[in-house]
Amino acid sequence: MSSKIDTQTPQNENSLVTSVVLFAVMMALFLGAIYSLSFLSLENPWPMAVCLGLFALAFWIPQTILGRSDSAGEH
Repeated sequence: MSSKIDTQTPQNENSLVTSVVLFAVMMALFLGAIYSLSFLSLENPWPMAVCLGLFALAFWIPQTILGRSDSAGEH
């Protein structure tokens, strides 16, 4: 066994500030989706459409555009 353990950090990790900002933006999208439901009524279906759109963006952006959906295989 080797006494030297080679540990490498992934090159595409964000800094702490970038991660916090991205988290805040995605959380704002998610909370905006929940808030839009307060305007929902049987006569007005648009708040549900806004809710679904914001909710989908809050999960789709980090997983596809930011490329974090495959981060489990980095180590």
